Order: sequence, then C-alpha cells, then structure tokens
Amino acid sequence: MEKRTLGTSGLQVSSLGLGCMGLSFGLGPATEKSEAIKLIRAAVERGVTFFDTAEVYGPYVNEEIVGQALEPFRKDVVIATKFGFQADPENDNRWTATNSRPGHIKQAVEGSLKRLRTDAIDLLYQHRVDKGTPIEDTAGAVKDLIQEGKVRHFGLSEAGAQTIRRAHAVQRVAALQSEYSLFWREPEQSVIPTLEELGIGFVPFSPLGKGFLTGTIDASTRFDSTDFRAIVPRFSEDNRKANQALVQVITSFAKQKGATPAQIALAWLLIKKPWIVPIPGTTRLSRLEENLGSTTIHLTADDVRTIEEASSAINIQGERYPVTHAKLIDR
Repeated sequence: MEKRTLGTSGLQVSSLGLGCMGLSFGLGPATEKSEAIKLIRAAVERGVTFFDTAEVYGPYVNEEIVGQALEPFRKDVVIATKFGFQADPENDNRWTATNSRPGHIKQAVEGSLKRLRTDAIDLLYQHRVDKGTPIEDTAGAVKDLIQEGKVRHFGLSEAGAQTIRRAHAVQRVAALQSEYSLFWREPEQSVIPTLEELGIGFVPFSPLGKGFLTGTIDASTRFDSTDFRAIVPRFSEDNRKANQALVQVITSFAKQKGATPAQIALAWLLIKKPWIVPIPGTTRLSRLEENLGSTTIHLTADDVRTIEEASSAINIQGERYPVTHAKLIDR
C-alpha cells in the first residue's frame, strides 16, 4: 500500500489506517479478543501500518488488544492513542468529564504505554479539548513527554481552528483527528484550510459516516443497546430514511465505477488532499479488504465535482451527536 506523510511532521503511515474502537467499544457487542487480534494482524499483512485506539475505548481493553496484536510488528507500525477523559464518579463512572491537566496526561500516558506494550507512543492525541485547561498547558505537557522520549508526535481531536493554532504555537501538531466524510463536510469551512496552512495532517474518523455510507443501513435497521448510533439523532429512523438520498447518490456513482459505495466514499477522501489519511473501522475481514480496495480507485476532477454537486444538493437530517456529546466539541 502507498504511504502518506501527515502534513510536514515527517510521520509516514499507510494511506488508509484502521480505526480499532469498534472491535471492543461503541458499535455493538465487542469482538472476541482472539478474533480482534486476528483482524488487526490481517490488516498488517495487507499493508496497513497505522492503527488508532484510545484509553477510553473499553475502557482500556482496546489498547490492550492493539498492543498485543501489534507487538510482533511494533517497529513496522504507527500506533495512535488518546488521553483527555476522566471517569465521573457522580455519573456511574462514565467517561464524560474531560481532564487534560498536565499531571493527568502524564499519568494516562504511563498506563497507555503499558497496555500498548511499547516504550513510546507514535501519535498522542488530546481526545477532546478540555475547556477547563488552557490548551497551552496541555501542549506543554505533551512537549515534555516528547522530550522524554515517551511520545513521538502530538495530535488533537475535534479541535477548532483557533485551538489548533494555539496548541501548534507551543508544540508542533502532527495531525488532527475529526469526523469528515460525504456525510459531514463541516471541516472544509475553517479547519482544513488551517491544517494546510500549518502543515498538519488530517485523520478523518467515521469516514463512512459510522457505516451509513456503505449502503447497509436503512430505516428498518435496529441497533444493539451497546451501539452508540442508537442515541445519535442522525441515526433516528426518520432521519435514516431522509438521508438515504445521499446513499443513493454514492451508490449510483459507485456502479458506474465498478466499485462499492464504501470504496467511493473513501476514494473521495483520499483524493481531497495528499495528507488526509482516513481510518475506517470494521470487525470483518471482508469489509477490511473492501475498504482497502478504495486505495486503487482513481477519481478524476470531474468525478469529484459530480459527487460533490450531487451530495451538496441533499439536506442531511439530524445532528451527528446527542447533546451530552456535542457539548464536548470545540468550535
């Protein structure tokens, strides 16, 4: 698989990464550990070198799986993980409280290093901007960890343009991870121009719209109680029905290209900028191989124009997060 460099950081990764969250958290019942490890290693065998996890996925379990799966290949892969949440004892110990104070960051990193079975984290993201801690303090703490050799690169997740600038002024930001797809194009307004100006890579999560752009979800789909989409407004039955118009546009175009809707959605992201590296997640080998097939699809400028004009004409229904999660997004 071809490699890409995240901005001007020098951090080189496969053009498509693997988001590992869904193997143990957030999108239905967890995958059995041995099967999850097998899938991650299958990705390595197929050329994937970029793997994404976080301490809150599980919590902790996902980092342990990723660490065990990648231990034999550690020198050949890039592992990204995240800090920034703290269990809230007044809310059933849910990870809804942000905490990016320097002391907490260093404590979180020690735990992640052990679970990931490594002596250095390749890319460490702040999971969500902590409005109670100046971003300069957070960036400074990560800078210290980089100087100590425990972290190699600093990243942000769901951060707005001004926060990105402030953090970057203290410690070079190698990558921003945020939602971006044909289902959610808001980053094009101010975030992507900022990233391009500062030489920061972009790692879109949910590049397939949490599975919606694959064409396998419709108004009749029923989500498991452990599936985050069950509480996402955009995935209500009425909104899924209304938003099928976007899937139809992508599906129609995919047929013309002899590809699947998922492959077109990913190929669109890959053609947008050479420093964009999507991280679709999956629990199935067949889907992994389908996603990787997107790297061989070439879209022309006319193709991109056609897709964007048709998709922009559709008014997507529903917010992408419930209120409790939306309040954590930095603007």
